[in-house]
Amino acid sequence: MRTVACPARVALPVLAGVAVGLGSLGLPCIARADIFMYTDASGTQHVTNIPGDARYQLVLSEGGTRTEPPAPVLAPGRDAGRERYAQPVAHAAADTGLPEGLLHAVIKAESNYDADAVSHKGAVGLMQLMPETARRFGVVDARDPAANVLGGARYLKTLLAMFGADLALALAAYNAGPAAVLRSGRAVPAYAETQRYVPRVLELYRREGGH
Repeated sequence: MRTVACPARVALPVLAGVAVGLGSLGLPCIARADIFMYTDASGTQHVTNIPGDARYQLVLSEGGTRTEPPAPVLAPGRDAGRERYAQPVAHAAADTGLPEGLLHAVIKAESNYDADAVSHKGAVGLMQLMPETARRFGVVDARDPAANVLGGARYLKTLLAMFGADLALALAAYNAGPAAVLRSGRAVPAYAETQRYVPRVLELYRREGGH
């Protein structure tokens, strides 16, 4: 077999969506170039032999030595769970009119983006729906992320309407139940968990750009 010689710097178009093996490009000469890659927050992998961005890292040297692909680069303050469930949250926000940032804040506080989370009281999924709440809002499988977030968003919207759009009271009701808020004279109940929960979600929402 004859080896094809090529210039040392051949521009390889940036390829998105999948890590590309050099042979699959049909360009045997490219095998002599250093190959760089980075994975963005959506999981898309970008490959080039002439990196013009500091996020690119070497994954295949000119001599054929491979290195481990770099970890995904997430936006500041974001985590992998947030990015993974961005679409269900966006859908639920569009359905209910609630801010995406608020739903993300509740999910972060409730389950830390664990779709399989189950509390000691039996609350399930990303937004920790109790079985009766899930049934009320038509959630058949509370472990299904899209269904769980939609059901939780609709429940939170109902609580906001119940408590005159007072977000602190709605969040307290989400955590402790609306009856507890009413028994407390339409105030945040004096439960230690709820007293921690409400300011935590409000702070997470503030970090998301909410008010």
